[in-house]
Amino acid sequence: MATVTVEVNGRPYAVGCADGQEERVRMLARQFDDHVRNVASEVGHVGDIRLFLMAALLLADELHEARLAVGTAAPPPADAPAPANDGVAEALNAVAARLEKLAQTI
Repeated sequence: MATVTVEVNGRPYAVGCADGQEERVRMLARQFDDHVRNVASEVGHVGDIRLFLMAALLLADELHEARLAVGTAAPPPADAPAPANDGVAEALNAVAARLEKLAQTI
């Protein structure tokens, strides 16, 4: 097993990966870093965990939309609430607003 050091939001992280997958992990980390930095530019610095969560949700939304486009999206769990008409982007904007408000009180 190999270890790769990647940088996300200006901080280094050591990540384990299969031998030979180091460059792929670096590429994926660069993509994730782009999303984290975009979120940070929109909501300000609210802590790495929150930034990472929001970026991960954006990536999950992109993956879901891509799967829908090719017809391979898994159906939502039976107990999942129905999606709002305004979509995931609207929900993320609401979360971002709440996080901004929370960050101002800290």
